[in-house]
Amino acid sequence: MTITTAMTSVPKPAPEVIEAFRNAPTSIISDNLARLPGAVGLRPFHRAGRLVGAAFTVRTRPGDNLAIHRALELVGPGDVIVVDGGGDETRALVGEIMKNIAEYRGAAGYVIDGAIRDVAAFAASDFPCFARAAIHRGPYKSGPGEINVPVCIGGSVISPGDIVVGDEDGVVSFPAAVAGTLLEAVRAQIAREEDTLIAIREGRYQGSYGKS
Repeated sequence: MTITTAMTSVPKPAPEVIEAFRNAPTSIISDNLARLPGAVGLRPFHRAGRLVGAAFTVRTRPGDNLAIHRALELVGPGDVIVVDGGGDETRALVGEIMKNIAEYRGAAGYVIDGAIRDVAAFAASDFPCFARAAIHRGPYKSGPGEINVPVCIGGSVISPGDIVVGDEDGVVSFPAAVAGTLLEAVRAQIAREEDTLIAIREGRYQGSYGKS
């Protein structure tokens, strides 16, 4: 079956723009995106480490990973391989071998709206992988699929080149065009919350409304 590639390479944000979100909690990023964007139902399977990079998107037939194999021939350093597998949990789309290929290519990690397998290999690694479930059953490899098109991941639309951030709380994404103003808002909220925590520890906290 046909694998369609909309673009072989995607314009990416400058590395320093992406890296500026390295220590930004997804919860605070989400708060400053009106608490609307963000994938629902995905969880981390790797040992530790944050996911930060630019989206390299794949849409595939549920339970089929041919398009992901094609994408692995194109991804480069800093790419987050974002896979719209339709939320299917009946067949794993990637496992240990595809994890190692992605690492070799310099990818920043996987975000998969679907299942994975070889969980022990991911759990022993700091290579980020967020997915919906794990299952031993392997995928079909017959297509069809699309590469570098807008995809839907857990109810969140992610476009090629979007900045993707993942931590223990989940995955959030946003267009590079809003990165500057978003980063300022995120840093301001982090500072406010740090002040609140200090006030609590020092017995000065007077209470507030709407804090998480």
